[in-house]
Amino acid sequence: MVMTNSASHVTLRPAMAPAEGQPRLSGLDGLRAVAVLAVILFHLTPGALPGGALGVDIFFVLSGFLITGLLSRERQETGRVSLFNFWRRRARRILPALALLLVVCCSIAVLLGSDVLVGLGTQLVGALTFSSNWLAIAGGNNYFAQSTPEVFRNLWSLSLEEQFYLVWPLLFLLLALIPRRRTRGLVLLLVALASATAMALLFTPAATTRVYYGTDTHLFGLAIGALLAVILERAPDTRLGWPRRRWRLLPLAGVLAVASLVALSILLPSDDARTYRGGLAVVAVLTAIAIAGASVPGSPLGRALDIAPLRWIGQRSYGLYLWHWPVFVLLTVWLPLWPGSPLGQWTLGAAAAAITVAAATFSYRFVETPIRRVGFRATMRGWFGPGRVRTLRIAASITAIAVAVALVGFSTAGILRAPKAGSAEDYVAAGQAAIAAAGGATTETTGVPSGRTSGHSILAIGDSVMLAAAPKLEQAFPGIAIDAVVSRQMFALPAIVDRLDRRNQLRHTLVVGLGTNGYIGRDTLEAVYAIVGPRRNMIVVNVQAPRAWTPSVNRILEQFAYAHPNVQLADWKSAIASHIDVLAADQIHPGPTGGAIYARSLTSALALLHVYEERASHIAPRRPQ
Repeated sequence: MVMTNSASHVTLRPAMAPAEGQPRLSGLDGLRAVAVLAVILFHLTPGALPGGALGVDIFFVLSGFLITGLLSRERQETGRVSLFNFWRRRARRILPALALLLVVCCSIAVLLGSDVLVGLGTQLVGALTFSSNWLAIAGGNNYFAQSTPEVFRNLWSLSLEEQFYLVWPLLFLLLALIPRRRTRGLVLLLVALASATAMALLFTPAATTRVYYGTDTHLFGLAIGALLAVILERAPDTRLGWPRRRWRLLPLAGVLAVASLVALSILLPSDDARTYRGGLAVVAVLTAIAIAGASVPGSPLGRALDIAPLRWIGQRSYGLYLWHWPVFVLLTVWLPLWPGSPLGQWTLGAAAAAITVAAATFSYRFVETPIRRVGFRATMRGWFGPGRVRTLRIAASITAIAVAVALVGFSTAGILRAPKAGSAEDYVAAGQAAIAAAGGATTETTGVPSGRTSGHSILAIGDSVMLAAAPKLEQAFPGIAIDAVVSRQMFALPAIVDRLDRRNQLRHTLVVGLGTNGYIGRDTLEAVYAIVGPRRNMIVVNVQAPRAWTPSVNRILEQFAYAHPNVQLADWKSAIASHIDVLAADQIHPGPTGGAIYARSLTSALALLHVYEERASHIAPRRPQ
């Protein structure tokens, strides 16, 4: 996504009015800073900001507002809009930083090898053609849950904005043919409503990728930004036709809007159904109010958002957004090569943030700013032009070009040799094969205890983590029945358990291995317990995943197990903590060694349940099943 703009301050004035002396918008860099910090915290600090991904939608509104304002101003001043100049400015702004990111990160990915190369060629195609969002939809990729490290996953939003930049100027010229400003605004409002309604109606947990990545279903933020630009087109003179007192209340509304955005980034998890059924649309409206409140001449909100640290971050927000996710993914892949590394998730996030700031600062100073100001050719002439020829400068330039060419060639060769599937996919496929070979549940009982702690008494329901561990689970608990599906989430569990109960297919011990793919609710677990009841046992397996919701999920699972004596927690996260290097590159899915550790965590939980049952049997006899 493009988070900085060549016109951070857009002069708003009535048609044909002179530019001199008109108020200038303030606070936009500060809003960019709030947005990019929210996204970075969401990605790099697990659980700290469950809804931080809404920063993307803040940027969408800012982009729609700024781009429409630029087009409107040019039309007012010249009576026309130069599409060539508009697209050239966008290219200057976007392409240099993007090219630097792609070359550097692809080269590092090739050096690291392994899973990080899986699908990298497709990601590059998406980045270079600005079609990442639609390629992700076609591939079924989920922004919030991936089994293979995806270096350029964050570029989906840049693709959506680029599609907007390509199409919107043409539509703007058509819209400008409508003489009444209110009618133009009504058209944009209807577009925004249609997009938000489509997201709400099409959303299901299985369709998260479609509605989140889709240009049509995620267009409302850009449309609301454009609508705000139309509304404020004559704002400094007309004050929107409002009474003076109401106009002065707008900065206060902006303050409340910013506070609400911060609250939503904490309270509205990114995979909550409410996020897609109106939540993100509310974020877009609040952002528009914040922009309007900061834009009022003399607004205290605008001054607050213009403080130096926020302005510095906002001006570099494009680079910060571009770099933070690829850096984090590459660090995550690299660090497991250090056995027993003491670096925790938060330390890893801090390291990624430091590298991101350094890379974005370099990009802004030496790549983005020069090319944005004078263009590609003039920047090159600055190195080689008359009066600037220096042996050292020429040598540095030639070296830089040679290194860039070498890196491109190196990256291309590595991508061509990339594996077709990652280690996580291989582990999951092995688990699926093991379950299929066993017919869903083995019958062999040799070497295991008989009775309620044997595999025949266990039904395990889980996601791809359990699938990857399935071969070792079948070895440890012969006769176990495993029902595990890739990307399954906890909300699906009550219906599954209820169906099995009605078919009399529940076993004495239910093992639940869900929570890797999203936030969970205590009410969902209680609904399952109401079916399982006190006469059966449950084991809930906690989660090991470098994802924002992991701490919340594990806390709820622990509280649930503590509340019921016949429920035990299998502490998979603690068991694997010192053996992260035996997991797949995503640090989630276990291979053979990790699967054995997974099985041992279940063995420990079963032993505790056995102790509970022994004690309970001395208190009161158990009723027959």
